[in-house]
Amino acid sequence: MRRLDNIDLRLLRVFVTLADAGGFADAQILLNLSQSTLSTHLSALERKLGAPLCERGRRGFRLTEFGEATYDAAKRLFVEIDAFQSRIGRDRVKLMGQLRIGIVDGVATSPELGIHGALSRYCEYAPDVFIDLLLGIPAELETAVADGTRDVVVGPMSQKVPGLTYIPIYREPHALYCGGSHPLFGVPDDAIDRAAIEEAPFAVRGYLHFDDLYRANHPRPCGTVKHMEAQVMMVLSGRFIGFLPCHIGGDWVRRGLMRALMPKTYSFSSTHFVATRTADARRPVVQAFVREVKRQAAG
Repeated sequence: MRRLDNIDLRLLRVFVTLADAGGFADAQILLNLSQSTLSTHLSALERKLGAPLCERGRRGFRLTEFGEATYDAAKRLFVEIDAFQSRIGRDRVKLMGQLRIGIVDGVATSPELGIHGALSRYCEYAPDVFIDLLLGIPAELETAVADGTRDVVVGPMSQKVPGLTYIPIYREPHALYCGGSHPLFGVPDDAIDRAAIEEAPFAVRGYLHFDDLYRANHPRPCGTVKHMEAQVMMVLSGRFIGFLPCHIGGDWVRRGLMRALMPKTYSFSSTHFVATRTADARRPVVQAFVREVKRQAAG
């Protein structure tokens, strides 16, 4: 394999974004590049590394075994780079003022998205920064960072607001769950058909109403929620099925109070972003926190 030089870091970041996005269509939006340019970058990286990184074609996008290994190594490399930047950054400038953060609820149990680790590291070298932390739904957070009432927000954003910079940080796996008293709880997956799922009362997240219906191929919602904790309550009631992040649902599964229904069929991953105003990208108080969030998600 040839020796890597500085240009390869940019190509590696393109490749990691492509892998995080799960294909060219979403990566084009995230990187603001055409598919032909993306393909050129990917081919250039494959030539430098000496092996194919992914399979693309009629069957869709899939990383090769070498691509998986390269993806993992690149993520670890970027964690180290971000840590290095944090170390030299905190010695170069004293961080002061206020940092207004917004994040979606239901992520405290996620090692990648629960920002308590990022906050801990940040506050260690920025003790004079006043932290204002707000929970909200994605659309509200996106509006808040766009209108200047939040400095940085984290969640599954729409990526459609002009003037914002979106950085993908993690793909959060979800599954379809039912509670312990639900009629489907004791039924084996191979005995559950689509009709049983479609006939079960279904709770949707209000801000993802149609997405949830589409993913479950369900005809209609029978309940709606705004926050993840409310969705947990709906599922635990035994009266509704609904989507939950696996780090939330899995905890209730271990307690014997929920189960995932047909996870090979009813599962997906939601991409979370850290979003800031493009004009604030170089503000040290914001830039340092974004580095810590990226490091948390990648670590």
